[in-house]
Amino acid sequence: MEVHAHTHTARKKWTHYFWEFLMLFLAVFCGFLAENIREHSVEHRREKQFIQSLIRDVEMDITRLHAIIDNRDERIVNLDSLIVLVNRTDAAAYSRYIYHHNSYATRMTFRFYSNDGTMQQLKNAGNLRLIRKQQVSDSIMSYDLASRLMVQSGNWEEEMMETYRVLAAEIFNGIELEKTRDEDNNVIRLDYDPPLKDNKEAIFKLTYRVHMLKNFNRSNRKANRDLLQKAVNLITLLKKEYHLK
Repeated sequence: MEVHAHTHTARKKWTHYFWEFLMLFLAVFCGFLAENIREHSVEHRREKQFIQSLIRDVEMDITRLHAIIDNRDERIVNLDSLIVLVNRTDAAAYSRYIYHHNSYATRMTFRFYSNDGTMQQLKNAGNLRLIRKQQVSDSIMSYDLASRLMVQSGNWEEEMMETYRVLAAEIFNGIELEKTRDEDNNVIRLDYDPPLKDNKEAIFKLTYRVHMLKNFNRSNRKANRDLLQKAVNLITLLKKEYHLK
């Protein structure tokens, strides 16, 4: 009868299991670390792309604000002249200039609308979390708030201009007003003195409205300058923090 010998496998030491566990743990941890680094790298690239896009938007705002401030400076001069001329006893002799200055009372060449495409992406898609630096995030939100307030202030100014238009209809001739604009809506100074309605009460009320428009113009011009400085400061900060030229 054959006798079968039983082979005995040597038991593994506890250190063997420890090293197996350690290697498995390191493999999982390194995989997690690599994925985390990859996601961080992707988010960092997206953050920088948003910042570069935001800078381009704000630079366009700056260009627009410079033009608006220049237009407001010109508007002040025209409103001052309008008040003086329309209240002269011989105003009819200066009506070509009165019509010309009137054109700037309600001319919408000074409305501000922010180029906020990137800003909306940051806010609406939850991408604001990509902005890791608190100072940068705060500055972006501060500029956004100031921009929206500037737009709202423009809406109030538009409402005041509408009341001016109603009063102007009591003084100016619509057919002649039509001749003061070209096909591109640019202002044209007439080479003759068109008729003015001799309505002293309307002129009195119109003068007050012009006064209010001047005050709004000055106030919004200051707000434009403040927003311009905020825009310049924001771009300076963004370029410094993200090492951009």
